[in-house]
Amino acid sequence: MVAFEYRDGQLAVEGVPLARIAAEAGTPVYVYSRASFIGALAELDAAFADRRRLICYSVKSCANLSLLRLVAEGGHGADIVSGGELFKAAKAGIDPGRVVFSGVGKTEREMDEALEAGIMMFNVESAAELEALSLAAGRSGRRAPVALRVNPDVDPLTHPYIATGLSSSKFGVPRDEALALYLRAAADPHLRVVGLACHIGSQLTAVAPFAAAAERLRDLALELARTGINLQYLDLGGGLGICYNDEEPPAAAAYAAALRPVLDSLPNLTVVLEPGRRVAGPSGALVVKVLYTKQNGPRRFVVVDGAMNDLCRPSLYGAYHAIRPAVASEGPVAAADVVGPICESGDFLAKERLLPPVKPGDIMAVLDAGAYGFSMSSNYNARPRAAEVLAEAGSFRIIKPRETYEDLIRGESA
Repeated sequence: MVAFEYRDGQLAVEGVPLARIAAEAGTPVYVYSRASFIGALAELDAAFADRRRLICYSVKSCANLSLLRLVAEGGHGADIVSGGELFKAAKAGIDPGRVVFSGVGKTEREMDEALEAGIMMFNVESAAELEALSLAAGRSGRRAPVALRVNPDVDPLTHPYIATGLSSSKFGVPRDEALALYLRAAADPHLRVVGLACHIGSQLTAVAPFAAAAERLRDLALELARTGINLQYLDLGGGLGICYNDEEPPAAAAYAAALRPVLDSLPNLTVVLEPGRRVAGPSGALVVKVLYTKQNGPRRFVVVDGAMNDLCRPSLYGAYHAIRPAVASEGPVAAADVVGPICESGDFLAKERLLPPVKPGDIMAVLDAGAYGFSMSSNYNARPRAAEVLAEAGSFRIIKPRETYEDLIRGESA
């Protein structure tokens, strides 16, 4: 579904005009569509309905408790990368037995917390981590359920900062070291081998890299079976892309079809998928207000109250986000840089973007900002972080109030 669309000239989400939300909640504000969020989860689940599967939502993409509650209500699990994300998932009611813990730098404390919670499995990313997890499990008197995150050395054809399956990446265990590590884990009395995992990157817009990675994991799974190591889970990660501009990401059904030959050859394994951007991205927008317009020589600037501390993706990745006025305009378009108040030349939401005429006080929406928007935001320049709002069937509610100045100094001392 399209979460944000014009109705009678007003850009709206679930029937609620964004101008109304901005007037009542203030700006900048992140706005999410409940129907879009749960619809994306349901679409992926349905695409794999003919086999055992578990959708583990990637908490890092957008971690508001109200959204995590939707994950729990749908019976889905969570892909986490920190103890804090484990804490939030538990608070939202996500079953810890459906939680996968990934990440290259799990601490002793985080391992202890995850063991105590009883998570489904640790996706181990190095020999050193495997040893540390064994020690943690031994101290706790539990057996840690493990999978190795294997690096299949597949080019995901995406931005280098979010390509995670190449041999040059910090993530995962090299394929040629995996068998020895699995044998070591299987012989460890404090570990219980349950799965095999990979995640090759984010914002993929073709299915071929997914299929190539899955084939390499299948070969390893069959090799493990010949040694007597029988797995329960095949975790293929996430990374399915969305349309920010002119991309043509595959439908969930096409994604499932590309993986089907591998999954059919491993019928006893539960496939685990870890979508994040695919679910949260199109479901959210950053709504901002125009403060000023200015002309510096040939360059036109639209200064808004949202900045790189609110949405860092354009500055960090050169990412494109469509920007639309809250009220449709028929005026002539002209190129402009949309920038924020941060004291950095890199503080921009768009460059040389064709926009209709705007004036101070106008409301605009930065679309497809639900993933890695609020979750990567900061207090740079001592700016309170934005509010978050969830819209549903003609109404909305604030699910995280705007931070105050007092929040900026909470826990500090002079």
